[in-house]
Parts: sequence; C-alpha cells; structure tokens
Amino acid sequence: MKSMVQAVEVSASKPSLSDNTADLDRLKRSVRQATGQENITCPLPDMAGVAGSFRDAGFQGAAVVRDTGNGMEIISFFPGMPQKLPGMALDLGTTHLEACLVDLLSGQEMARVSREHAQGQFGADILTRIHYAERNAGLAQLQRATVSDINAMAADLAGRAGMVSGDLMALGMAGNTAMTHFLLGLSPYHMCREPYIPVANTVDIFRARDLGLEICSSAPIWVAPSVGSYFGGDLLAGIVACDLDLEDQPGMLVDVGTNAEVVLGGRDWLLACAGAAGPALEGGVARMGMRAGPGAIDKVSIDPDSKFLDYSTIGGEPALGICGSGLIDLAAQMYLAGMLDTRGKFRPESMKERFVEDEHNPCFVVVQGEQSGHGQPVTVRQSDINALIRSKAAMYAVLSTLLQQVGLSFEDLGRINVAGAFGRHIDPEKAVVLGMLPDLPLNVYHPVGNTSLKGAVRAITDCDFRQRIMDAARRVTYIELNVNQEFMHRFSGARFIPHTDVSLFPSVPRPQEVCR
Repeated sequence: MKSMVQAVEVSASKPSLSDNTADLDRLKRSVRQATGQENITCPLPDMAGVAGSFRDAGFQGAAVVRDTGNGMEIISFFPGMPQKLPGMALDLGTTHLEACLVDLLSGQEMARVSREHAQGQFGADILTRIHYAERNAGLAQLQRATVSDINAMAADLAGRAGMVSGDLMALGMAGNTAMTHFLLGLSPYHMCREPYIPVANTVDIFRARDLGLEICSSAPIWVAPSVGSYFGGDLLAGIVACDLDLEDQPGMLVDVGTNAEVVLGGRDWLLACAGAAGPALEGGVARMGMRAGPGAIDKVSIDPDSKFLDYSTIGGEPALGICGSGLIDLAAQMYLAGMLDTRGKFRPESMKERFVEDEHNPCFVVVQGEQSGHGQPVTVRQSDINALIRSKAAMYAVLSTLLQQVGLSFEDLGRINVAGAFGRHIDPEKAVVLGMLPDLPLNVYHPVGNTSLKGAVRAITDCDFRQRIMDAARRVTYIELNVNQEFMHRFSGARFIPHTDVSLFPSVPRPQEVCR
C-alpha cells in the first residue's frame, strides 16, 4: 500500500572540500539511493525550505516525497523519521462536509469532524448555486466559502490530534461535479445547459498553496474524477470503497443525499443514474424533518392493536424532529397499524388523539410538546407523507428501471449497498413495507456509511485505489431518466403502499390485513 506521500529515511555525508555537492543535490542523491528512483525533483517554492531543513538536521532525517508516476518529488524534510504522517480526507457534500485525519504511515484514523457547508447561504440546492455563480463575483464567493470551511476543518482536525494544520501533508476529496467546480473556481455554466458539459472531469494533482488551503503549502491535493455533470467523484469513490467494481455477481450502490444516486453492475460493467428522491428521505421536505443527528427520531414502532407508539432518537436526546429513516419507520408502522391506507392517506378513525388539524392541515402527533426537546409537538403532516410516497416511488422506479435496462431482476442481485447517513439508520424491512426497496431477503442489504469519505481516505493511503477509481470511471455508463418513459410508468405504479402490483411484495401484509 503506497500513500500519496511517504517518508524516506536518508543519511548523507556532510559537505567537505573533497565533496562540494550542493545541499539540495546532496539530498536528491540520498533519496535516489534510498528509493532506487532516478528522477528526483523539488518544486521551486519548496527548494529553500527543504534544503534549509536538511542542513539544519545535519544532513540526516526523513524526506517527505510524492510519487509522481515517473519519479519522486521532495516536498518537505524532517530531522528524524516521523511517528505519524497526517493527511486529510474530505467528503465535499452539497449541504454538509465531513472530514477525517488519517495517519498516512499506518492508515489509522486520528480524528473526524463535520460541519454545514457555508455555500448554503448562496442557495440550498446545486442549481440555485450554479445560477449564483453566473453573477458578478458569485463563483469567487462560492469558492471562498468552501476554502474557508476546509481550512476551519483542517485546524479542528489538527487540534484534536495535538497538531497544527500546517502539519497536514496531503488532502484527498470526493464531491459531486458541481461542488468540485465551485471549489476549483471552474465555471459550471454549461453543466446545466444542453448538452451538459463540465469544464473538467479529471483534475490533475495540485498544491495546497494553489487554492489557499492552510495545510502544508506543498501538500498534494487529489480530487476524485467525475464522469459527467450528473455523476461526480463522490459516487465513483463510493463504487470503489464498497468494492462494487470487483464483484463477479451484479450488485447495487444506493446513495441517498441531495439526490438518490444508484449504480448497478460489477467487475465488467457499471450502469448509473440519479433521481430526485433525496430531499424527502433526508428529512428535508417535512416541516419537522431534519438530517440524521442528535435529537432526530430515527426509529418508530406502533402496536397495531393498542396503537401505542414508541420511538428512539439519535444520541438518546429529547426529540427535535424526524429524519428520513424515522419518517420511513413511522409511515410503515402507521400502514401496518391501519392508520394509513394504500395511497398513504391518513385514516383519522384509527389515529385517535394523535390526529390533529394544524392550520387546516391534517397532522399526526409523533411526540407531545411536553416530551420534545423544544416544547412543541413533533408532528407529521399529510403533505409530508405525500412527499415521502413520491420519494419512495421515485426510488423504487429508479432501481427497477435501471435493472430493466440490462434485462436483470432484483433476484439477480447479490448485494445492495445503502450509503450515507440514510443507509446507516434505515431499517430495510420498513423500507420494503413502504415499497421503497425491493422485497428481498434482508441480508442482501448492507449499510456502508459515508462511502464518499471512505473512498477519499483510501485514495490518499493507497495509490492502487486511486487507479481503481480511474478504471471505474472509464467503465461507467450513465442513463438519463428524465426522458425515460418506462421510468415515468414505473413511478406511477409505485405511488401506493407498497405498490399497485402487490405481487411484487409478497412479504408485506395486504390492505385488508392491516385495516383494523
């Protein structure tokens, strides 16, 4: 396993009248001897600092080098072999950023942080930000917001590990195509206009100083490649992080974030598409919806006879709202308890005192005000359930349409990887009840966490992993669903619980069995 940067131990003889080799040339000679690499370079901005550190250390210590593919580049020098060589991995999300500090020598995670993306002040969604970028200085503002976020996270990570951000020797990141463009100061203008072409899919490694990133100024920055405007490096990193690219039997990766992105395939081929299922499943549509975090209701159970409702929150905190997995749990339990009909409509006669009218909007009370974390009842409106039904229908239609493109059925899949916070908290059994996920044995479903971040971590610790990402990018075929009539037909059929064709969901009770 070869990380983005490595420490090479060197011990050189001191200069003398009989050996008047220049300091930097002496260091290069030592690195050449230690590694067997002939082509050893040092960038101009680093020459003075590296040579000075080498001399101050008595011409012995460790050269920090990067393998360029045709040689090695010296970017720093330590007076002795470092115990740790810290690098930063980043999931460059639309609404949230998550990063971790990794020891490049051992691969061990040292710290982890997350924060809301400051770009949110310029627009909650990607399209709004693209239009904002087209205004005077808009693109520069978006770039500064993200750079500021990364610098703050780098300082936070370093502080947690007893370091300073200047100690960080590498950064790897994965994000969607638009987020990558904003960070790099590349115009996204043509991404949202036919034929939807980004400025760049592949970004060459550059230096931290090139963007004003406040880690080691010479630190190499790696950005996961994209496939196109709607298929970003975050998804490519995820494909390889869960080893979908190595599977002999077809499998799936389902990543629910701002959108629902799905990849189907394995070792020989990969097919991908995206749908607008994300916002409701992220808790971003419901009035009391929230992302999966402390105080978010993530699990709900309802006794079908007594109608007694129990719930849990993330972190065991008093309830503040409900996240996507909690909303799925709630709707599935309400259906099984006869509180929702097959259209997802409330059945007030079965809801008793939990049915209320809020400004003429029918609501279901999940948590009474005196039991919540903010003194107000946590409620779910009929319109929230309607949005969930549309989202789950889109999700199922995406999955089934993608399979139909290659003549496969759900039963042909060996594994379905469910990524993100959504995947970490979702109960697949409840998602099957709603008809969002196919009715398969539960051991087919595997929560895989933040695969974008996992991919970024592996990319800075393993050069072979970076090559796998490049190989996967060449194998991906993207399917546009917005013009796919079969998708629209499947979407309409899936807007019932669990589906208009109940034979697709043999394990889910029939309507007459849940209406009590």
